[in-house]
Formats: sequence, structure tokens, C-alpha cells
Amino acid sequence: MNCRSDCGACCIVPSISSPLPGMPKGKPAGQRCLHLLSDYRCALFNDPRRPTVCGQFRAEDTVCGASAEQAFEILTLLELSTQG
Repeated sequence: MNCRSDCGACCIVPSISSPLPGMPKGKPAGQRCLHLLSDYRCALFNDPRRPTVCGQFRAEDTVCGASAEQAFEILTLLELSTQG
């Protein structure tokens, strides 16, 4: 599966504990990544500063669903299930 246009759920919903340029403490869940462009593409996509966790993420039906709305719902449930 390829990332769908106009989604960005994976750059908004999950927390990222790795430092990112401009976000030295990572990104809290539900906060839009500073590097998510207005067209929902990652400004760091081919940049070596892109966190490994972001580079390892793969769009799959199980996490992205059939729409951006489903991706937000699924990723929110996954994020909530991993919080201590």
C-alpha cells in the first residue's frame, strides 16, 4: 500500500520519542509534526535527519484503513493502547 494523499495521520496521531529537528524532545501524540507540509508530505522524507522510526513506518491497511478518517481512528486506538 502507498501512502494516501491528504492524510498525514502518521505524522499527527502517534507520539514520537526520538528527537526531530526543531523538536528536540520528540513529538507528543496528537500534535502535528513541524515537518508535515501543507500538502501532508514530509519535509524530511529524503533527509538523513529524519528519525529512524519515521523511516521504518510502512503504510498498511491494518493501520491506515480505507480512508484518512479510519487512519486517524486506528492510530489513535493504537496510541492509547501503548500509553502507560
